[in-house]
Amino acid sequence: MKHFAALIDALVYTRSRNEKLRLIAEYLRATPDPDRGWALAALSDGLDFPAVKSSTIRNLMKERVEPVLWTLSRDFVGDTAETASLLWPAPDHPPSPPSVGEAVGLLSGMTRKSVQAELPELLDRLDASGRYALLKLATGGMRIGVSGRLAKTAFAQAFDVPVEEVEEYWHGLDAPYPELFAWAAEGEPPPDIDNLPAFRPFMLAHPLEETVVDLADYAAEWKWDGIRVQLVRAGEETRVYSRSGDDISATFPELLDVLPFPAVLDGELLVRGAHQGGEEGGAASFNALQQRLGRKTVSRKMLADYPAFVRLYDVLLLEGEDLRELPWTARRARLEALIERLPESHFDLSRVVEARDFAHLAEIREGARDDAIEGLMLKRRDSAYVAGRRTGLWYKWKRDPLLVDCVLMYAQRGSGKRSSFYSDYTFGCWDGDPDSGADLLPVGKAYSGFTDEELKKLDRHVRSNTVDRFGPVRETDKSLVFEVAFDSVHASKRHKSGLAMRFPRIHRIRWDKPPHEADRIEALRALIRD
Repeated sequence: MKHFAALIDALVYTRSRNEKLRLIAEYLRATPDPDRGWALAALSDGLDFPAVKSSTIRNLMKERVEPVLWTLSRDFVGDTAETASLLWPAPDHPPSPPSVGEAVGLLSGMTRKSVQAELPELLDRLDASGRYALLKLATGGMRIGVSGRLAKTAFAQAFDVPVEEVEEYWHGLDAPYPELFAWAAEGEPPPDIDNLPAFRPFMLAHPLEETVVDLADYAAEWKWDGIRVQLVRAGEETRVYSRSGDDISATFPELLDVLPFPAVLDGELLVRGAHQGGEEGGAASFNALQQRLGRKTVSRKMLADYPAFVRLYDVLLLEGEDLRELPWTARRARLEALIERLPESHFDLSRVVEARDFAHLAEIREGARDDAIEGLMLKRRDSAYVAGRRTGLWYKWKRDPLLVDCVLMYAQRGSGKRSSFYSDYTFGCWDGDPDSGADLLPVGKAYSGFTDEELKKLDRHVRSNTVDRFGPVRETDKSLVFEVAFDSVHASKRHKSGLAMRFPRIHRIRWDKPPHEADRIEALRALIRD
C-alpha cells in the first residue's frame, strides 16, 4: 500500500500527461501481482465496494472529530478523502500497512453493518498518505486526473504493447487482470475472448473545423443525440456497452433478447416517445432518454413510456467474421443486408444524407433542428474501422450551439485540482422584467468553457461577492453575466424554472454586460421543440 500511496501522491501533484503515463508505467513494471492489477483497476474506476460510501467516512469522522471542525475543514479542503486522511486520529505506533491486495480483500468483505468497526481498523494501519490512497480506492472517486483511457495507455507503454489490443482484451477480463499481465509482461498468448460478449474499442471522429471534404470521398450521416452504444452477442449472451465500455445491459433489458445471431454492432441508443417524437424516424429528444439512464431497475411503465431502440451505424463482427479491416462501403453494404434480419421494433438504420456537394450539405445541416439530431458525421468511404481517432477518416460536424445570456447565482468548489477554486457555477434567467422586481430562476449549471486565468478571476469574484452560504455552496450577488452555449432545451418538472439545458457550457464571461440585460425565461421557453 505504501508504494500505491506514493503513486497517488505523485499523480496528484503533476499536471503533465506524459509524466502521469511514466509514473503509472513505472509502478506497473515494478509491482508484483496482484497488487498492480488492483491498482490498475482502481485508477480506471474498475472497483466498487458497496459498504464504503462518502457518508460512511463522514459518520466515522464526526465520531472522532468535533463535527463543526470537520464541516469547516471539509469545506476548506474540498475533498472528503483528503480531509479525513489528515484529521484521522492515528495511533502512536500503527501496525504494518496492508498490501493493495489485502486492502481490497478487507474492503470487499465489509458490510454496511461491519464497516463501522472494520474500516477504522484498516485506517489505523496507515499514515496520512496511505489513508488518502485507501479512501480514494474505497470510494471509487479517484479524481486525480487519470482517466480509464490514460491508465490503459500507461499499461501499453509499460509493456510495449498496442493500446488498441489492451482495449480489446480489457473488457473481457476481471480485476486484477492476471491474463492481461501474463500476455503483456510475460509473453504468454493473448487472452481468449472469442466466445465472450466483450466490448471492442469504438472508432471516433475528429471535429470538422475549417476542413472542406469532397463528398466523392466521404459519406454523410446524421449525428444522433442519444448515447453511442455497442450491442454484442457471443456465447448465447447479449450485452450493451456504453462508449466508455461500461456494461449498461441492466438499464436496457429490452435489448438483450432481440439480436438473434453473433455480432458486434455499433449504433446510437435512442428512445421513442409519442409525446416527444422527432421528425427523423420517431427518435425522441435526449431529455426523454435521460429518464432511462442510470437506472438499476426499470419499471414496466418506464419500458412502455420510453422504449429503447438502436439506430445502427456500423457492423464490426458478424457471425465469427471480423469486418473491421473492410472499407466503410463494404461494411455499410453488410449492415444494410443484415438489418432485414433484425426486428423493426428495436433496430433501424442511420440513413446516408444525400447532397449535391459540400455547400449543399452545409445548407442541410443548418436546417436540421430536430431534437434528436446533433449534426452530421462524415466518414471516408474507404476507411477501415480503426479504434480511437485517426486523422482524416471520420469527422463530426456538430450544429452550431444555441446561446443565451444568464446571471451567475451560486458557486461551489470543484474536485481534484480545482478543489481550492469555486469552479462549478449555477446561473439563471429573469422570470419577467428585472426592472419591475422579477426574480432569477436557475436554468443550468456549468463547470467548463473558461481558461485557468479566467477561473482565478471568477474565484476572486465569488469570494468578493458572496451574500449567503448554504454548506459548501456560496450565493453571489447578481452582478455577473455568462454567455452560455447549449445544444437544446427541454421542459423539465425537476427544475424550478421548468427547463433543462442540454450540454450547457460557458461560452463567454460578460464582465461588460449589466445583469438586467440578461435573457428572460421566455427566450429559453421559445426554443423548446415539441
